[in-house]
Parts: sequence; structure tokens; C-alpha cells
Amino acid sequence: MKANPSRFWVIVILLGWICDFLFWEKPLGINFAIFVVLSLLTGILLLQADGLRLARGSSLLLLPIAFLAATTFIRLEPMTVFLAISMVLFLMGIFALTYLSGEWMRYSLVDYFVGYLRLFGSMIARPLGFAAEDRRDQPSEGKKRGAWAWPVLRGIVIALPVVAIFGALLSSADPIFADRFEEFIDLFNIKNLPEYIFRLALILMVAYALAGTFLHAAQKSAENVEEKTWVPPFLGFTESTIVLGSVVILFVAFVVVQFQYFFGGQANISIEGYTYSEYARKGFGELVTVAFFSLLLLLGLGAITRRETETQRRTFSSLGVAQVGLVIVMLVAAFQRLVLYEVAYGFSRLRTYTHVFMIWLGLLLVAVVILEVLRHERAIALAMVLASLGFVISLSVLNVDAFIVRQNIQRELRGAGEKQVSRDGVDLDAQYFLGLSEDAIPPLVDAFRSKSLPVAVKEKVGAALACKRHEYKQAERVYLWQSFHFSRLNADAALRQVNQELDGYEIIDRSWPTKVETPSGEEFPCYRYDYD
Repeated sequence: MKANPSRFWVIVILLGWICDFLFWEKPLGINFAIFVVLSLLTGILLLQADGLRLARGSSLLLLPIAFLAATTFIRLEPMTVFLAISMVLFLMGIFALTYLSGEWMRYSLVDYFVGYLRLFGSMIARPLGFAAEDRRDQPSEGKKRGAWAWPVLRGIVIALPVVAIFGALLSSADPIFADRFEEFIDLFNIKNLPEYIFRLALILMVAYALAGTFLHAAQKSAENVEEKTWVPPFLGFTESTIVLGSVVILFVAFVVVQFQYFFGGQANISIEGYTYSEYARKGFGELVTVAFFSLLLLLGLGAITRRETETQRRTFSSLGVAQVGLVIVMLVAAFQRLVLYEVAYGFSRLRTYTHVFMIWLGLLLVAVVILEVLRHERAIALAMVLASLGFVISLSVLNVDAFIVRQNIQRELRGAGEKQVSRDGVDLDAQYFLGLSEDAIPPLVDAFRSKSLPVAVKEKVGAALACKRHEYKQAERVYLWQSFHFSRLNADAALRQVNQELDGYEIIDRSWPTKVETPSGEEFPCYRYDYD
């Protein structure tokens, strides 16, 4: 970069333009993965051109980044896509922070926090410093040859928005000037000048941020992690013991009182007068919250508590183990309640997220207590990163919307919940499927084509598919190649397989909501709702 600064600026501005080309007014698809690959490849090549080689430890990050970037054009379920993008950006930040050192696995939680503050600072200030340094180091002959190019370009970029603003104000002040100004713009065939100026500003902002990231990786990522304490322990052992001990006593009391129906399931639902619905759904959210904040409490006290003797260390670790053990018991109880709820009422997105999250939270709690006992507290940050990564990858592999369709249809076939919910019985909630993404279409088609599906259930699935097909036709979905998505491709291919059969489901759209009349004459409303 230092050898050829002009080339560096041209490359980052080109990346900014590619970002605009890939994303402007284009839905998310393969464009995100392409931009991630181009950004990483460009950064690696730029740094290698300066003799800065990628550390082996940091190269390990490329595999999860590639997998999660690919998730964005394979899955369309919103939470999966959002978490995949967030995790990709987080891992790319770690990649920039430790490009040369590769020591991200030794980072503590504070190291991550401070490192990202420094990275954001570099994105803001480092490009300006690099440009100023380049001007000082440039030989006088080079200044004479190329002195006019960059100042002219910068002047044009700065002048465009200023002229546009004043031109708009003057045009509103004088209609004759407005006509002349519009004629002048038409000479250049620029009908959307404000939009172009805005897009140019976004291109430059992206280029500037990428320049700061590349420069930080080149200049600051070689720093080794120091085994130091950012915040010296200041809380006495006695105070921490009282806090932890009080929490442990409270948890013990809660577990003892509730143990009679924690794992009793249906047999103990009538205790204290709970209905089945109240028992199944009441409390598991609060118990998950308790587990999460218990983890934060243990980590916080572990960081600020003075433990000066071996006895104090063992006592603190024992209380921590007891707290985590009780939390795991409560987490299992919450999981049991959630499973009962799912058996009775089926899966939804929120229940599926919570289901997977609780598993990874439990694994993280076990890892934290083991690291605490082994006195490897710094590795807790790595455990949290891996647990978060595992949660996001699990959602992607699970395919949330397809999972919901399969589980709820299988539940209908098994007749699950028939004995538990005698008042309402069990009925496939096919209308919930209308709010799911294209990920749900292939399993719906598979179920619709299944010969083992009862006629009544098949008609509900067929009605949902007919509503989906009608919605897609009304939307007239046309996507450019930047928005290519395997989920849409698979959904369209699956619907084509059952086109003739779905023609038997008549669309009634004379009034809101649009309805589908099934072959048996029943009407199925095509409006979405979300009971999460």
C-alpha cells in the first residue's frame, strides 16, 4: 500500500462502486457473499503485496465466514439471515484485528471490546493519516507530475453536493432559473442527479471504511495479546461470597419448591390449579433469562473479585459450580416446559429459536464452569464466540421454516396432543405457513404430494400452497442476478411440480381477505398472522 498509494485508493473506491452495483435497489441474495469474498480477497492481496502474510490462526476464520456468507443466498428465514450477516461482520472484524498475529483465540471479553473500539477508530481516522503521510513522503517530481489529478477529483466530489443543494434552493426561489437549471441538467442526460450524488456519497463512505479496515490490519494487527488485567479486581472476597451464596440459596429454594412438577409433565399439570396451556408456556422465558443473567453475574464477579489465597479461589469456584449446576437444572426444566408446549401447540419460529438457543446456552454454561475450575478464565470469551457461532450455524443447518412445516405436519399425522387438549382438539394450523419464507415451500410440496397424507390435511396444505402461488403471481417477482437466491429457485421449481393439482383450488379475491376454495368446497383465508 505504501509502495503505490494511488493504486490503493483506486482499489478501495472500486470496491465501494461494486458495493453500490451489487446492493442498490436489489434484494439480498448472492450479492452479499460476492462482496464479502471480494473484500477479503482484496485485503489479503493488498497486504501480501506489502509483504504482510496472513497468520495461520486468522486463516481459520475464513471457513465459518464462507459458510455463513453462503447461508445468505441459501436460506430466506429472516432471523437466520440476520444472524448470519451479523456473525460474518463480527468475524471479519476479528479477521482484521488479528490478521498478522492470529491470536484471536486468546482474546478476553475486554480484548474484544477494546479491539473493536480501536478498529472503529481506525476506520474513521487512519485513512486521513495515511493520505497525509503519503503527501509528505511523495518526492517533489512525483508531486509535479500528478499534483493536479487528485485535487481536481476531490474538488469535483465536494462540489457536486454543494452545487446540488444551492441549485435546488435557487430553483425554488425563481421558476425561470429552475427551468434553465433543468435544461442544463438535461444536456448531460442526468435525470436523477440527487440520487447519483447520494449513491456517490455511499460509495465513498464504503471505500473510506474499507480503507481504514485494511490499514488497521496492516499496521495494528501484529500486536500480541498481553496477559494483563484491564480492570484490577477491586471487590473483596467476602462481598462476592455473600452475593454468590445468596443466589445459590435462592436457586436451591426455587428448585426444591418446584421440583415436584418440574419434570412431571402432564401428570402434575393440575398442581396449584394450572391449566395445560398455562403450565406449558408459563415460566420458560423467565427461566432462560435467569440462566443468561446468572452467566453474566458469574463472569462479572470473576473479573472483579480479589482471590488472594488458594482457599478463597476454591470457595469461589465451588460457589460458581453450584450456581451453574442449579441454573442447568432450571434450564432443563425450562426446556421440558417448552417441549410440552411444542407437543401441544406445534412449532413456531420463536419456539424454534428458543429451543436451539437453550441447548447452546446450556453447553456454554458447562464450558464456563469447567474453565473457571481450571482457571482458564480468558478462554471464556472464546467459548462464548464458539457458542454464538454454533447457534447461528445450527439455525442455518436446521432450516427453520422447513423444520416448522415438517414438524407440524408430522405432529398432525401422529395426532400429538389429542389427549392433552380435549377442548380444542388438534388441527393443523396451515395458515401459519403463509407467514413463512420460500424455505417452507419444498417441504409443503413434499407433504402435498405424499400419498399417506389424509385428505383433510392435504387440502389445507394445498390451500396454503395456492395462496403462496397467488401471492407470487401478484407480486410479479423479477430479480436481477445480484439477488439470485437458491431458496427462491427451489420454491419456484417445487411449485411447478404441483401446478396442475393446485389449479383445482379456486382463488376468490373479490374482497379482502383473498380466499382459496378447496376441492371439497371449504374456504381458506390467505392472510398471514404471527402468534409468536
